[in-house]
Amino acid sequence: MLGMKREDLVILSIVLLLPALLLSQGYVQPVGSTGNVDWTQQVMRSTGIGAPNPNMPLASQRAGALRAAKVDAWRNLLETVKGVYLTSETVVENAMLSSDVISTRVEGALKGFKVVDTRYLSTGDVEVEVEAPLTGIIMDALLPAQTGGGMLQTAAQTVCPTCGQPVSPGTQLAGGAQPVQVGGAMASMGSSSTYTGLVVDARGLGLRPAMAPAVLDDQGEEVYGSRFVSREYAVDIGMAGYEKDINRASQNERVTNNPLIVKGVKASGPNKTDVVISSADAAKIHSAAANMNFLERCKVMLILD
Repeated sequence: MLGMKREDLVILSIVLLLPALLLSQGYVQPVGSTGNVDWTQQVMRSTGIGAPNPNMPLASQRAGALRAAKVDAWRNLLETVKGVYLTSETVVENAMLSSDVISTRVEGALKGFKVVDTRYLSTGDVEVEVEAPLTGIIMDALLPAQTGGGMLQTAAQTVCPTCGQPVSPGTQLAGGAQPVQVGGAMASMGSSSTYTGLVVDARGLGLRPAMAPAVLDDQGEEVYGSRFVSREYAVDIGMAGYEKDINRASQNERVTNNPLIVKGVKASGPNKTDVVISSADAAKIHSAAANMNFLERCKVMLILD
């Protein structure tokens, strides 16, 4: 170390810091050419640029360029949010076009953006990076007025231990496997753990993030979605968080400290934002949520590629 050159030390420092930097990244999705959405933090980000007006006094040109950059950033944020998937069938732009009230509320909320960086360029132009939350006013404007009211399916059922499909009691399965009973009191009593959230591993399925995703069983029944959330929690923190790394997801404050982890089977819906799981896992989730309703409080993380 003592004999290393300054350049070598800089390179070594970068190499050592790189894993930590990568681990700190969440799930960031580019949206069009105008910005991106950090689905782990539930915020949108865009950049705006403004040029000085040569017809203004020199002392006022930089301030004018800054104002123009902020207007440009707001427009780019608006284009970004319009491209976000709302549900498996709808994008935000469709919802805004369907209602002047929704459109006005979303546009107004974006005007409260936060400037996170300002760069004064040698050309006299000014560039600003801004961010705005998907939660709060925007989520409140876009979520259906009626949420919750779904009944947890905690009745016990007999399923194949391999594929998770319901079978009749006494069914002879291939390889001598025995049907197992899941759900209801048996599932609740069979585990000494109290789950604090749900993590669905959907890697390799082509699943896409959305503001109002759903988890379905293999019969198409909703296991998690707008029917099972408190609107207050959904507006405050979003219906689900997204991550690329299952270990980071399991440690996310949304679901810690003992989440139930299940594997997705396929992506569903025209927009591929809903994830299908086995019936056995669906029964396990509802049995666990009956003891501690993490579904109602949106304690759900989805793992994407």
